Formats: sequence, C-alpha cells, structure tokens
Amino acid sequence: AIAAHPTHVMLSAASLARRHVGAALWSPSARAASASASFSSLVDVSPREFCDVLKSETAHARGFVMFDRAAQEVKAFPAALEPLGNAVRDSFPDYVNHEGMFFQVSESSDTLMSAFLHDTRRGQAAGGIRLWSYDAMKPLITDGLRLSLGMGRKSALAGLWWGGGKGIIHRTDELEEPHTSARRSVYHDFGRFLTSLRGCYVGAEDVGTTPADMQHVFERTRFTTCIPPSFGGSGNPSPATALGVVCAMEAALDAKALGSLEGKVVAMQGSGNVAIYMIEDLLERGVKKVIASDVNITRIDEAKKHFKGKPVEFRHVGLGDNSILSEPADILAPNALGGILNPETIPSIGAHIICGGANNQLEDEARDSVALARRGVLFVPDYVCNRMGIVQCANEQYGSLYNDPLINDHIGRDYPASIYNITRSIISSAEEKKITTSQAAKNLADEFLTHEHPMMPHRAWAIAQTVAHEWCAQG
Repeated sequence: AIAAHPTHVMLSAASLARRHVGAALWSPSARAASASASFSSLVDVSPREFCDVLKSETAHARGFVMFDRAAQEVKAFPAALEPLGNAVRDSFPDYVNHEGMFFQVSESSDTLMSAFLHDTRRGQAAGGIRLWSYDAMKPLITDGLRLSLGMGRKSALAGLWWGGGKGIIHRTDELEEPHTSARRSVYHDFGRFLTSLRGCYVGAEDVGTTPADMQHVFERTRFTTCIPPSFGGSGNPSPATALGVVCAMEAALDAKALGSLEGKVVAMQGSGNVAIYMIEDLLERGVKKVIASDVNITRIDEAKKHFKGKPVEFRHVGLGDNSILSEPADILAPNALGGILNPETIPSIGAHIICGGANNQLEDEARDSVALARRGVLFVPDYVCNRMGIVQCANEQYGSLYNDPLINDHIGRDYPASIYNITRSIISSAEEKKITTSQAAKNLADEFLTHEHPMMPHRAWAIAQTVAHEWCAQG
C-alpha cells in the first residue's frame, strides 16, 4: 500500500485486484531487478529520448513517479524512472512536497505529454497546459515542479478549493503553427491523457496553448477548464489575469504611499495576450506612458496598430535582450517567461515596483528576493497578483453570471482575500517581520495549503494512487 493520506474511496473487487497487482509491481525486489544504472541520468536526456524509454519499457508508452510522503519513498513505473524520482526529490530545489509526475507519449506524434501534481489537500490539482520546447528533461521537470507549486500557492491565497497542477506538452516543429491537423491531434491526445488521470489533474490554458487548443482538449475529456464560451466555458482568461495584476499594482503603490496609477510610467516585458489587456486597463487609469518590448515582430506590429495614437511605445528586441528591465519607470511588469529576475538583471532594474503577469519571475526565490529588497525594489510575487486566470476558470462547472461575485470579489476591496487586500497584507507582513515579500507570501500560502478540502479531503491523492495502480497492472 502507498497511501500517504487517509482516503475515503470505496474500491470494487476489480480495482482491489488491480491494486494488488500494482503493489506487486512496485515491490522493492521487482524495482531492483529491472532498474538499470543506464537510466540514472534521465534528467539529462532529451524529451524525445525520454519518450523512447517509455515506449521500450511499457506497453502503453507511459509512466509516473509518485512521492509517498508518509512512507518517505519514491514509487515509479516503469522501474527505470525510479532513479529520476530520487534525483528530483533529493536535488531539485523546486521539489516542495509534490505528490506526483505522470508522463505519456502522444500517439499521433511521439510528443511527450506530462502532468505534475503539487499538494492536493485543498482539492484536485489545477493548472494550465504549457506548450514549450525543452532541450532536456531537467528544465522540463523544473518547470513542471515550479509551476505546479506556484499554482498551488496561487489557488490557496485566492481561497479556491484546488491544489496545484501543471501540464506540459513538449513543443516540436510540427506544433509551431496553430490550426494544423498535427496540433489538433496532439491536443486530442492530451485530452485522452487527462481522462486517463481520472480527474486528479484538471487542465487549463497556459503559455503556447490557445482557446482553440483548449476546445480540442475538451473534445476528449471533461477534466479541463478555460473552454470556449460556445461550449459553456469561461473562455480566454487573459483579460481577467491582466486586471488582477493591475489591482496588485494599485495595492503596491498604496503601500508605498505613491498615489494612484495616474501619471505613472510602466515598463513591460512581453506584449502577448495578457499584456495587451493590461495596457488597456492601465490607459483607462490614466498612466503617463507604457513601454513594452517583445521578441515577436508580428506581435509588435499588431500592437502598434491597436494602440495607434495612445501613449504606448513598443520595442522589438532580440532573444535574450532584457534592456526593458533597466528602463526608468515607476513599475516594471514582467509578462513573458520566468526566471528573468536574477543576478545579471537585478542590479540594473530601473523601477521602484515589480508587478507582472509572468510566472516564476525570480530565477532563485530566496536569493533574488533578497537582492531586490536590498536594492529597495518592492516585488509583488507573481502567484499573488496573477491569480485571476485560475479564478475565472476554476469554477466553470458551477455556471456563470453577469458580474459574477465569485470573480468580482477578487478584484474589489471588500473581500478579505481579494488581490488588493492580500497584496497589502503580504507587504505589511514583510515590513513588520523584516522579511522579503516572497517569504511573506510563501508563509501565508503554505499555511493555507494545510487547510483540507471541507467535503472531499485527500480525494485527488486517492485518485492519483488509483491511476498509478491501474498503469502498473496494465503494463
């Protein structure tokens, strides 16, 4: 048995049999017999090579690593993945009480699909499906761990009864262009992958994944959100995400007694979906100017046309050009990818406040948050301010309302757990305790993560165990 949490799941005779078979396959002697030293460096292989391992070691080209906290053991299938699981648990700094990693090779394109589960005591793991390219498994797994952890903390601070999750599809050349048959097939495959996970992880839109992609996922599973409104979903979460970040900017300005957004200059890295809506919200609040950079020339040209005649400057930059970070401004909004705040960029930051929509902006949370604080830069952690995407889509199954209070409360000032109030609380806590805002946010989020779902505690973990036993039994 691998139950790390008590469960309340009634198992049929068939499932008990599968559970027995799975336990046998997981026995230490079975693992030792089939594990090989040649698989000890799986963190360094490419996703395509990792797919080859799954195809050669299992009948269905899939596998998992489960982290049994109660037994303090790593459980893996196939056994070749056990060294990988031990390496993740023992040496990956972004491993923080995660519960599992599931992998599946796409039937249509040999693309690696994966799902990561953080702490699910508050409910099912929920988080976006990221389409991105990776040279090796280590950065892919690092992203999965870091992003699922962020989603868990984000949902906890928002008062949502969801755990942290993240899906990743390794992007290959054939998936670059939208609206292709190859891309549609892969997202159909990911939908089937979600169905095989039985609901322990629920997908959503994320970087690289479009509303059309989410429709294709939904065509193959019920375990997804951010589906198009024509299917009864909430659609594109970008407008809500942008508005939430702007609310956090207002809270940060108030905390520093710097007034409103009116007349302020905002520097912005990235001009994608969230950024465009954010610019519109900022202009409505009377900012003096927005300066935005992006590596995508097409996106820049479209944005220039959209905001023609408005106080917005767009700059096309090359890959690796982070000059926008040193732009003199009142607020810096990182809206592209993570890890952008690090020892190379922090010394030249040109803003007093950092508050943006990108996930995992700090390359190293402990190190870089201290460096920002020493420079006198107020940093609003991303999972504090960019929650509205998950807020909008997390409860789609409960229907929708005009001016829905389940959504509007988060961008107001009355709800105790609103973005504005949580941001102010974290800044105040950091000042009082003389710690960084990152540490203050983490302390509060991790406290909330211990609050178990009031009706179905540990159900997602029980489901994950069921999936694991099924996969073992089926080979």
